[in-house]
Amino acid sequence: MNPEALKDYDALIFDMDGTLVDSGQLHEVAWRETLTEYGLPIDHALMRSLAGVPTMETVRLIAEKTDTALTASLEEINDFKERVVKENIHRYVKATALERVARHYHGTKPMAVGTGAYTDEAREILSVCGLLDLLDAVVGADQVARPKPAPDTFLACAELIGVSPSRCIVFEDSPLGLRAAEDAGMKGIDVAAELDIHNHYFL
Repeated sequence: MNPEALKDYDALIFDMDGTLVDSGQLHEVAWRETLTEYGLPIDHALMRSLAGVPTMETVRLIAEKTDTALTASLEEINDFKERVVKENIHRYVKATALERVARHYHGTKPMAVGTGAYTDEAREILSVCGLLDLLDAVVGADQVARPKPAPDTFLACAELIGVSPSRCIVFEDSPLGLRAAEDAGMKGIDVAAELDIHNHYFL
């Protein structure tokens, strides 16, 4: 993408996983280990449909949609998955082609990440990829009352960087995230359809 195409917007907001960061392998490894540990089925299509949804809500939906009883609390399962992610971050994550856009606008337009991941995990992943210092704000699911697909994450990004939602453009890879952007009153770019950026996740 030619970065100049974004000159009409005052701020850029990026989803993280599958958008600014290629982390599909990381999360697939973590989810496979977690679901196996707690006896939950691995349904590829279901996992893809829940991309961007926070961990505990994903677990709840997997149990509900597959009619599987949970053998542990959502908090325990969440903590297990987060440990697996942390242990494997350095092996599996890298920046996507959007890194060029972020570097082009660093220092001239405010930029934020709005993600379904938790903030500490997101900041570590972005740091490993060399992206954290380019950003003015990082908003994770733990910072908002209603994570994606609600618009709260992107609205919090806009508030933190001091830009009206209508002047922000959002880069997303999931239908749920694009819906959140639309509901926040922001222009959304589907990075898979428009920029050929794909997350290799439960294919």
